[in-house]
Order: sequence, then structure tokens, then C-alpha cells
Amino acid sequence: MDEKFKKRLNYALILSMITIGYNTLEGAISTFFGASDETLALFGFGLDSFVEVLSGVGIAHMIYRMKKRSVVERDSFEVTALKITGTALYILAAGLVVGAVLAVVNRSEPETTLAGIIIAVLSILTMYFLYREKIKVGKKLDSQPIISDAKCTKTCFYLSFILLTSSLLYELWQIPYVDALGSIGIAWYAWKEGKEAWENARTKSLSCSSDCC
Repeated sequence: MDEKFKKRLNYALILSMITIGYNTLEGAISTFFGASDETLALFGFGLDSFVEVLSGVGIAHMIYRMKKRSVVERDSFEVTALKITGTALYILAAGLVVGAVLAVVNRSEPETTLAGIIIAVLSILTMYFLYREKIKVGKKLDSQPIISDAKCTKTCFYLSFILLTSSLLYELWQIPYVDALGSIGIAWYAWKEGKEAWENARTKSLSCSSDCC
């Protein structure tokens, strides 16, 4: 393993650790303000960030193994992380759908969505940077798993836009149930990510080409 390859792997590991750290902080802040401001979309966004931490730990573990030897398939730790991630995302998706239905039935609306706007903007900027850098280093390393991890980061980028849109619409015009619709959008992405996580857990090979390998 040459020095340039090692440096690129180290950078990929740093990006992975930044992802874990940022999602942990984002999850804590989002769930706090989501609960206090009674905005389901922000609360669900925060829970999704926590679940992404589990996925990030699996990727970091894989990159760490790549630093020691050639890696051609997932080990038991990574498979278990994917299964836990997939299950958690399914539960999150179901919970958000139920929460959205209850919000409509009870005609409940957020007190404010200002925190959601700020968090979404910060997330968009951060996820764009991480996506761009992961794609670059993944291509230089010719690593499909790192490139696929970048695509997962891109999904978080889209989730941030859903949160931003629903939060802006409510904060500016108090459109009824837009917060519930935002949470449904997040639930759809959570279900999609959960499905991909379980598919990847069943396919131990790291040569797969799914959106979130």
C-alpha cells in the first residue's frame, strides 16, 4: 500500500468521523427543538440523523479494515450495523406516518419552525461538502463502498431540503398540515434507506452497485 493510497484512506476515515460527529450533534439539537416546538418534521429529521450515526459507524469500521488489508466483503460487525440501521429506519418511517396522521386528526400545528429552517440550511451546506469530498476520494481509491456512502450522504442532503421546504412554508404562511406532509416525506426516505440497508446486509460482497451499498 503506497503512501498516497494511505493518505486517501485516512481522509476517507476523517470524512466518516465528521459524518458521525455531525449527525450526532444534529440529531440531539433537532429532536430537542422538534419536541419543544412541536414540529414533527424536525423531530423525525433528528431521529433519522441518529440512525445515520449507526450506518456511519459501520462505514468507519470498514475503512479502518481497508487500512490494514484488502477488503472484499463486509464482516459480521458491518452486517449487524446494517440490520440494526434498516430496522431502526423502518420503525422511524412507521412512527412518522402515525404521527402525521394523528397531527392531522388532532389539528395540531408547530409553535414555530424557525429552528428547522436554521438546522436544514446548516445540514444542506454540510452534507453537500461531505458528499462532494466522499465522491472525490471514493473515485481516487476506486472504492464502490465509499462512493455508495457518498450517495447515502446525498440522500441526507435531500432530506434537509424537505425539512427546509416544510419549515419555510409554515413559518412564512402558516400553511395547515405542511409540517405533517414534511414528516411524511422524511418517512418515505427513511423507508427507502431501511430497505437498502437490509438488501446490503444480505449481500456481503462490497462490489454491489446499489444507491446505498
